[in-house]
Amino acid sequence: MRPTEAPLDWTRVDVVVPRVPLRTRGVGMAGFRQDVPAPTDIAMVAHPAVTLLVDLSGAGELVHRTRDGHGRGSAVVGLLPGDLRVGGGVGECLQIRLDPVVAASVFGGPAASDGAVVSLADVWGRDAERFEEGLRAAGSWDERFALAADVLSRRLGSGPRVDPEVAHAWRRTFGRRGRVRVDGLADEVGWSRKRLSARFRSQLGVAPKRAARLVRFDRAVRLLAAGHGAADVAAGSGYADQSHLHREVGEFTGLTPSAVAVAPWLAVDDVAWPESSPRS
Repeated sequence: MRPTEAPLDWTRVDVVVPRVPLRTRGVGMAGFRQDVPAPTDIAMVAHPAVTLLVDLSGAGELVHRTRDGHGRGSAVVGLLPGDLRVGGGVGECLQIRLDPVVAASVFGGPAASDGAVVSLADVWGRDAERFEEGLRAAGSWDERFALAADVLSRRLGSGPRVDPEVAHAWRRTFGRRGRVRVDGLADEVGWSRKRLSARFRSQLGVAPKRAARLVRFDRAVRLLAAGHGAADVAAGSGYADQSHLHREVGEFTGLTPSAVAVAPWLAVDDVAWPESSPRS
C-alpha cells in the first residue's frame, strides 16, 4: 500500500530560477525549497523534455513512484512518464529540463526511454554522487545553477551526437507545436518514414508520432491551466474536436481537461518555467 502523503502546499515552497540566462541552449533549471520538509505526493504531468530531478537532501528523501515500481534519490525521467508521482520529505530539490536532443548527449543516449524513470547513479555512476555533493556544498542557488550548467556543458561536449536529421525532426515538431506529419518530416530530411522513425526512437526514446502528440498535448494543457476553455483549446491546438482533446488528456494524465487545468504540477509553471507558459 502507498504511504499516505499530503498534496504539496505551494504556499510553503520557495521557487528559485537562474538570474542570468543559461549558456547551454535547450536546458532549463529551477530550484525548489520547502521550509519545513514534510511527506508530500504530487502527480507529474508529461512534458516534452527529459527531466533530471536532483535530490539535495543527502539522505535519499526524494521518492518517485510509477505503476511499475518506486525508487529514492536523484532520477532521470524520460519523455511520457505516465503515472509518475514525486514526493517524500525532501527539503530542497533541483529540477532540470533538457531538450531531448541535448539530453541524448548529456546522458549518452535515451537514458530513460519510453517514459522510464531511472536512478541518476545508474546513468552517471560515481559521477552522480560527486554532482550531488557539489550542489549541496554550494553556498547559494546561483552557485548551484552555475555548477550544474558547467557539468551539463562538459558532458554535452563529450557525449554522442544525435543525427542532424533526427535533431531537425524534433525541432520542427517542437517549433510547430506538434502539428506535423511524420511523412513530411521524413521528406524534409531525405529519409524514408521507416528510417526516421527507427532512428528517432533509438536516439530520443520515443517514436516521432508520439513525440508530436506529446508536444501538442503540452501546449493544450498549458492553455487550459491559463484559463482557456476546452473548446477553444481544442480548436487552437490542432485537435479534431473537443472530444479528441478529452481523449488525449485522458490518455496522458487519466484526468479530464478541467481537472488537469488545476493540476498542482502546473501550478507554478509561470514562476519556474516562464518561457514555457503560453501567451495566447
